[in-house]
Amino acid sequence: MDRRPAGSQLSDSPRVGLRIRIRGIVQGVGFRPFIYRLAREHGLRGSVSNSPEGVVIDAAGDPGDLEAFVTEIRERRPAAARITALETQSVTLNWRKDFTIEPSRAGETPTALIPPDIAVCDACLAELFDPSNRRHRYPFINCTDCGPRFTLIQGLPYDRPKTTMARFQMCAACQSEYDDPLDRRFHAQPNACAQCGPKLLLFDAEGSRIVSSDPIAESVQHLAAGDILAVKGIGGFHLAVDATNDPAVQRLRSRKHREEKPLALMARSLARVAEFCEWNDGEAELLIGPERPIVLLRRRSTASSLIADSVAPGQASLGVMLPYTPLHALLLDSALHAIVLTSGNLSEEPIAYQDPEARQRLAEVADVVLTHDREIHRRADDSVARVAIGGVRLLRRARGYAPRPVALRRPVSSVLAVGAQLKSTICLTRGQEAFLSPHIGDLDNVQAFDAFKSMVKHLSHTLEVEPVAVAHDLHPDYLSTRWALAEADLPALGVQHHHAHVAAVLAEHGLEGPVVGLALDGTGFGVDGQVWGGEVLVADLLGFVRAAHLPYVPLLGGEAAVKEPWRMALAWLHRIYGRDLFDLQIPLMASIDRDGARRLLDAHESGFPWPLTSSCGRLFDAVAALTSVKTHVNYEGQAAMELEGAAEPFSLNEDIEPIEGRAGEVPVESMVSAAVTELEHGLAPGKVAARFHLRLAAALVRVAASVAKERSLDRVALAGGCFQNRILLTEVHRGLRNEGLEVLVPSQVPANDGGIALGQAAVAAARMSP
Repeated sequence: MDRRPAGSQLSDSPRVGLRIRIRGIVQGVGFRPFIYRLAREHGLRGSVSNSPEGVVIDAAGDPGDLEAFVTEIRERRPAAARITALETQSVTLNWRKDFTIEPSRAGETPTALIPPDIAVCDACLAELFDPSNRRHRYPFINCTDCGPRFTLIQGLPYDRPKTTMARFQMCAACQSEYDDPLDRRFHAQPNACAQCGPKLLLFDAEGSRIVSSDPIAESVQHLAAGDILAVKGIGGFHLAVDATNDPAVQRLRSRKHREEKPLALMARSLARVAEFCEWNDGEAELLIGPERPIVLLRRRSTASSLIADSVAPGQASLGVMLPYTPLHALLLDSALHAIVLTSGNLSEEPIAYQDPEARQRLAEVADVVLTHDREIHRRADDSVARVAIGGVRLLRRARGYAPRPVALRRPVSSVLAVGAQLKSTICLTRGQEAFLSPHIGDLDNVQAFDAFKSMVKHLSHTLEVEPVAVAHDLHPDYLSTRWALAEADLPALGVQHHHAHVAAVLAEHGLEGPVVGLALDGTGFGVDGQVWGGEVLVADLLGFVRAAHLPYVPLLGGEAAVKEPWRMALAWLHRIYGRDLFDLQIPLMASIDRDGARRLLDAHESGFPWPLTSSCGRLFDAVAALTSVKTHVNYEGQAAMELEGAAEPFSLNEDIEPIEGRAGEVPVESMVSAAVTELEHGLAPGKVAARFHLRLAAALVRVAASVAKERSLDRVALAGGCFQNRILLTEVHRGLRNEGLEVLVPSQVPANDGGIALGQAAVAAARMSP
C-alpha cells in the first residue's frame, strides 16, 4: 500500500535520504523482502542489500514516512530476525522510480551474524500435508521463515552460492519464487522442490541401496517392526526407535553403549506429549518455538504411559521435542506414538554428520539408514533446555541457538576461548559480540577432539576473524588447554574454572562486576592445586577472591570416586563419625564392601595423598549414595539427577529448620548427620533428599548474603552445573531475593561447562583492555 497523498511526486534528482545500516541476525530470515514491502507501504524509493556487516538500506521519501519506516523496522521485524544495531545517516542520493532489492555487497568489514537453524514453520507444514500443493510430502520444504541455516552456510554474506545448496539448480517454479520480493520464498537460500532439490536415499545395514518409491513409509515400517533407524536431519544423524518398544530401546542402548543415560523423545504434537508428560505454558511455548530444543518435562506415572521405562531409567523427567524438520513431521505422521531420537554416535562421541562418516561409525548400530543428498557443512546437535524460575535455562546450546552471539558490554579484542574438557564449546569474540559454538561433546576421544579443532577453524573462517589471543582453563590435563598452549600459536591466558563460570554470567548480563558468585559444579582445578566445586567468590572480569567454600574431603580412590558415589559418602561419614560409621543403621552400610571401605580408610589415615575436593557435585553424589538412591553411576551427573528426581515430589511440602553454622561456612557436616539421623529413624529416602536440598539452599543463601553484606555488594551470580538442579536453583534464587539481593542467572548459555568458554573469553578480553 502506497501511503503518499494522491498526486504527490518525488523528484528523480539528487535529494537527501537515509542510509540505514542494520546488524544482527538479518540474513536468511526474510529481512530484505520485509524491508521491500515496508518501504512500498510508506511510498519510499531506494534499495536494500545484504553486506558482510548485515543489511544496508538507502531510502528517500517524505520525512514522516521515513521516521515511521525506521520505527517499524524494529517493531515489525521477521520473527526469526535479531537486530543488535541500527544506525541511520543522512545522505544525498540519486533515485530511481521505485524501491529495489540489490545484490549483496562485498568488501566491507564482516560483522553480519550467522543465523541459526530454524524449525519448520506452520505455513510450510500446511503445504507439506496439502495434497493439492506441489510440495506435498516433500521432506525438504522451507521458506525464509524456516529451515537450515548455520549447518549449510559456508561463508558470508549468506547467499545460495555460499551454501551446500549451490549444487542444486532451481527449476523455473522455484526460481520464480526465489526472485519475487512479495513471495515468502524470496531469497530463501535452501529453496527447492521434488523436481530440483535434495532427495531421500535408503540403505540397509551393509550399505546397499534400498530402492523404494516411498522411503519415509518404508522407514516407518522398519521402526514399527522394532528396527533401529539412522536418519539424517539438519545438523547430523540421529538414531531412532519406537519409544513404546522396550526391547528395541534396550537394543539401541546396547549397540550405542549408553547403559542408563536418558534418551530423547520426539512426538508429533503437544497433545501427544501430554499423554506421557506434564507441561505448563512456558514449557509449551518452548516446545513449539523456532529453536525447538529438547525440553525436560515432568514424567507422568508409568502406569498411564506407553513410553518404555528403559527410555530414561531412574528419572522423574523426560527429554521431549517436537518435529523441527519436515522429514521428522512426515515420519511421525503415522501410527507411531513417539520415537526415541538420540544423537547418531556412540556414547560420548560427537554426532555424525557426513554420510561416509555415518556409514562407518553407525554401521554396527543402525539396521536401516535414511539419508539425503543435501550436504551438512557443519554439525549441530540438538539443544537441551528446561523452564525454571520463570525462564528458559539451557543445558546444552546447539541447534536453534548457536551461533547466535551474546552481546558484550563494549567492543573487545578478538579472543578465542577453548572451554573445558566436558561439554566442550569454543567462543570467538568479534567487536561487541561473543560467538559461542554449538555443543561439541566431551574431549575424551579422538572424534571429539577432531571436532573441536574443526570447529575452531570453521568459526574463525566463517566470521573472518583472526584472534589475537587464546584463553584456556588452568587444568593442565584438559585437551583444550594442551591445544591452546601447544598448537594455537597465540598468546595464551589461563582462566580459573569457577572464575570463568561467574564471568560467563556477568558477560551474558552485560556487566563487569564485582558480584558475589556462587559457583557450584563437579570438578574444577583450583589455584591451590585441589579439586574445587563448591565456591563462594567475589569476582569481576579481571579477577576473584575465594570468600568461602564447601569443606574439603578426600576423593577416596581418586577418579574412581566420581563413578562410585558410595566412596564420597564414605569420605563424609568418616569425617563426621570416624570408624564408628560402620555402626550406623542406614541402608548404605548393608550394601557396601566393608573390607574395601576399610582399606580405603586405612590408606587415607596413613596419609595417602588422595586429591581433596570442595565439590558440590560430589556432595550430591555422597547424599545420593547415603540415601541408596545411587551408589554407582554410568554417566556424569547421574547420581545428582536421580537424587533431584527422588526429592522433587516432596520438595514443596517439606518444612525444615535451617542448620546454623559458623560465619562464612557451609555446615555440610550437620546436613549429612541430619540425613543420617532421618534415615536411621526410617524416613523415606525421597523425603531425606528433599530436606537435604532445602538445607543446602538455605545455607548457601546465608553465606552468600553474609559475603555480600561484608563487601557492600548487592548482586549474586549463580553459576555451575549444580544450578541445572531445579530445586536448588529455585530455593537459592528465592532466598537471595528475600534477602534483597539481585540474582543473576544464566539463560542464553548453559550454567554448566558448556558456558565456560564465554567466561574465559570475557576474562581474557578484560585483561587485554588498555
